[in-house]
This record gives sequence, C-alpha cells and structure tokens, in this order.
Amino acid sequence: MSLIKSISGIRGTIGGAPGEGLSPLDIVKFTAAYATFISRTTTRDSRTIVVGRDARLSGTMVNDIVVGTLTAMGFDVVNIGLASTPTTEIAVVGEKACGGIILTASHNPKQWNALKLQNEDGEFLNDAQGKEVLRIAAADEYEFASVDDLGHEYANTTYNRRHIEQVLALDLVDVEAIKKANFTVAVDAVNSVGGIVIPQLLKALGVKNIIELNCEATGKFAHTPEPIPQNLTQISELMSDGKADVGFVVDPDVDRLAIVMENGEMFVEEYTLVSIADYVLSRTPGSTVSNLSSSRALRDVTRRHGCEYNAAAVGEVNVTTKMKETGAVIGGEGNGGVIYPASHYGRDALVGVALFLTLLAKSGKKVSELKKTYPAYEIAKNKMELTPEINVDAILSAVKERFAGEQITDIDGVKIDFENSWVHLRKSNTEPIIRIYSEAATMEEADALAQKIKDVIAELI
Repeated sequence: MSLIKSISGIRGTIGGAPGEGLSPLDIVKFTAAYATFISRTTTRDSRTIVVGRDARLSGTMVNDIVVGTLTAMGFDVVNIGLASTPTTEIAVVGEKACGGIILTASHNPKQWNALKLQNEDGEFLNDAQGKEVLRIAAADEYEFASVDDLGHEYANTTYNRRHIEQVLALDLVDVEAIKKANFTVAVDAVNSVGGIVIPQLLKALGVKNIIELNCEATGKFAHTPEPIPQNLTQISELMSDGKADVGFVVDPDVDRLAIVMENGEMFVEEYTLVSIADYVLSRTPGSTVSNLSSSRALRDVTRRHGCEYNAAAVGEVNVTTKMKETGAVIGGEGNGGVIYPASHYGRDALVGVALFLTLLAKSGKKVSELKKTYPAYEIAKNKMELTPEINVDAILSAVKERFAGEQITDIDGVKIDFENSWVHLRKSNTEPIIRIYSEAATMEEADALAQKIKDVIAELI
C-alpha cells in the first residue's frame, strides 16, 4: 500500500488501512482539508467546486466519497463525470467555481487513484497552497456543515463538447487544412476518458479515418498507462506497415500526448512540445518555457525563430508560473505536456492533437520527415542510490562547486549545461537517491555523462 501526500494532491493505492493507502477515510480527510482551504482563500462569491474523473476502476467509489464530503462541507458540486484533467480545468473557469478536483492517478497503474487539486482559475495549487492543505489535514482543522447548510450536487456532462469547441475555435487550428489532408489517424487511449474525447475531437477536426485502440472507457488499462515507448508496442506494430499517417497516445487523464510516426517508430514525447512550439512560433513569435529536465531542442527551436527561451523548476505549476512571468506563447514539459495559454494554462492533449495535425497538414511532410527537421538529442534517466546518513544537499552543493566553470542553474537541484550536453541532478523527497537526467546527441553520450557525474559523486562521498 502507498499514500503520497504532495503539493499537487493526494495519490495512493486503493485499499489497506487508513494512512497506508488511499482509503475512504483518507479521501474524506483530504477533501475536507481542501474544502477548508478553499473557503478561506477563494475570491469567488459562490461556493461551488467542480469534480471530474478518469475511467479507472475505483473512480465511482472515490467520486461518491469526494462529492459527499464536499456537500457535507457546505459546497455545491458540479459533477462533470468522465472528463480529462484539462476539461476539468476549463469547467472550473466555465462554472466560475471556487476550485476543482480531478480524480485521476494520471499515468499510474489501475490500483492507484488520486485527488488532484485546482484553484479558482482551474490551475494546480502552488507550493505554499498545497502545503497549507496538508497542514489542515494533519491538524484535522475542518468542520462539517449543519443540516441546513449542506451543499447540493449538480450533473453537467457538457464540458467534453465545450472543450472540443474551444479547441476548434483557436486561431492556429486549421480545420479545413486538416480535413483536406485526409489523414488516417490511430489512437490509443488506454481504456480511459481519452477514448471518449479524442475520437470526438478528431471527427470534429474533419478526420474521417480513425483507428481506435483501447478506446472503451472501462478503466481496465490494456497496458501500463504511461505513454512511453516500452508501453506502446500495440500501436507501434499496427502502424509499422503504414496503416496510418500518425498515431496519438494519451495517458488516462489526457494531459500528456505521445506521437507515433507513420512507420511505427516513436516521435518521442520530448518532441511533442518541440514540434508544436515550432508551429506556434512560426505564426505568433514569443517566448517559450519548459522545465529543467526537458530537451534542449525547445531552446534551439525557439532561438531559431529569434525568440527567448526560459527554464522553470520541474512541475506543471512552476512552468505555468514562469510562462506568466515571461509572457510565453507556448510552453510545457518534455513528457508530452503542451501548455498553450491561448486556450488555458494547463497541459492539454486535445490542444496538442489539433495543433500537431494542423502543422502536419500545412507542412505536407510525413511525420518522420518532420522529425528530421528538429535538433536531434537523446535523454537518459538514471539514479544513484545513497545511504540515509549522507547529506544529499551537501553533495549537490559540492557538485555545483566542482563544475563552477560551466553554466549552472540551481532553482531545482543542480543543472549543469555543457556546450553540447547537459545533466540535471535532483534529490528525491521520499528516499535517499539522486535522480540524474542527462541529454546529448546520442544515448551513449548521455549515459556516459551520467556515469561521469556518478563517479564525481562517489568521489565526493
């Protein structure tokens, strides 16, 4: 059993004793703490919170407890049913609500679920806000409403359609170009809400030929749901003989987008944002943002357009904060998370699909040909296990001093930028390890760089 309490929400495995997994008692406790936080901080006149969920097996149970707790705290609930994370974010704004909760464990396997907490702007809570929710929960600092002040539940299942309409209305989405291209598109939605909304979006964009894989929203994930190459063999094999022009894969809550090329090979998640940013910048020049662990390719493409790139600490809320500070026109994360402010400040696979298809249609290229136009990099992900008595912060500080002659960024661990590569070191908050992300022109070079840093750490220890 696992229960992870973080600023972005509460994530855990279903079952077990309270405090050891995401039990009903834990769901009540953290929902009540969130409702208390919203009561104290919202600027809205209404007392309304939006609730949406992905299709995982525990969804109905968790939904019932969350909705019941919120109404017991005196909040009205707009229940939008099966919906993606970005759809829930849009619904919070549409309802002028005080906040929102999306019930999803994102890319985690079926035994997991989570409460991902949003503010009144439909954006995730920041560090200070998330910590305050955790403090309220730890102190049991909440009170339930009296019988005359109980909230009510209202169902509104129109937001998938509204979300699609909002995507179609974006200036840079060209429905006619997509329709004219007559694409055949394969979709793997891992049997969650993407299986509902992505085919609907494609039809609205004028795509007539859609190959659906795992698009029944049963919650019985057909494969490990994280959209990384080793989990995507089914769609890769389907497309290896040219059955489709492009393949799209989304995670259970549809905020990450992976793309498969027409030959069945991976476009690579890092290049979802890179390619879409290339298109956006070609039409609307401006700055871009990604997190420190994302590919340098976004920086290179941004500079190719004569624009400015900025890096943020890892975490969606950190990226959106930096985007607002810099007025970025596009940003996101290298895990396939596209954040397009013209739509809203949240990772959104629907926006990603529409913009990528527009780019593909206007380019006249195959996806594999398009990929060759971008800087080629490979990212390696390693970790180094330490003993509990080792001071990880001291180690990171010593590494920073060792490479003081290079470009150093320390807003989130230590990132060292070399001329043709980089390495990013981050400590775990839950175990004595250092995560080591490295990027270079080849995977061999990226792994060699990681090993070099491991050797330095070993020497320091």
